[in-house]
Amino acid sequence: MNIETPRTVYILKQIDSSGSVYVADLARDLDVSEMTIRRDLIELERSGLIRRVHGGAVSARGRSYEPPLYVRNEENKAIKERLGKYAAEMVVEGDSISLDIGSTIFEMATQLVDKKNLTILTPSFHIAGLLFNQPDIRIMLPGGILRHTEGSMIGELALSSISNYFVDRLFLGVGAIDAHAGFTEYNPDDAQVKRAMIKNAKEIFVVADSSKFQKIAFSLVSPLSEADHLITNEIPPEPLLRNLKNVGVVIHVVDPDGVAGIISAE
Repeated sequence: MNIETPRTVYILKQIDSSGSVYVADLARDLDVSEMTIRRDLIELERSGLIRRVHGGAVSARGRSYEPPLYVRNEENKAIKERLGKYAAEMVVEGDSISLDIGSTIFEMATQLVDKKNLTILTPSFHIAGLLFNQPDIRIMLPGGILRHTEGSMIGELALSSISNYFVDRLFLGVGAIDAHAGFTEYNPDDAQVKRAMIKNAKEIFVVADSSKFQKIAFSLVSPLSEADHLITNEIPPEPLLRNLKNVGVVIHVVDPDGVAGIISAE
């Protein structure tokens, strides 16, 4: 059974937002039988995405749990499109940039198709596939091992390839942002690649929606102080806001019209 269906995406989103779901409620909302919902829950549990309980299911997510890419692509999609469009405006002709993996950075990449004279280093197969036929954009894809679930390049070869290049700007996606833990990611291999990209970037833009705030994923990417800018859709809560300002991160809060309010260190 293919678990990537509109029904299972809906179920996972409901569990993510409320922590639990009930078979009867899902059957009513999706206009299917309770037996159909139970079959969906069985498959989701086999995939390690949920844990079934009497009458429904709860989240099985721990700090090392990485939501499937197809789920993340649909979560907060309008917000990600807004943030991606704003981030793309930071790129100018002649730039050399690194583009990270993930759904928000992919939305940014869609806004770069008409840019000229760009060099883009990316570990993302999805971004490379999106932009490979643009004649004015040079795509550099590091070698390494392909993570099929994420479409990302990982491993020692990827790290050594990335370490040979120095870019003007890095646009970084992260799994979670916490006032004290900093920027974290679910998968340690991806976190390692992100750290390599951070090391060789002149200016670092973290692009992340507010659902990432005050959460901690499994693997450290960097402390807050490594970022120069945070592009997001809401003002971060205290103490995250205070700690970001204390280390000099400029916060761009992009409203529904695509206009950003800028918050900088006092």
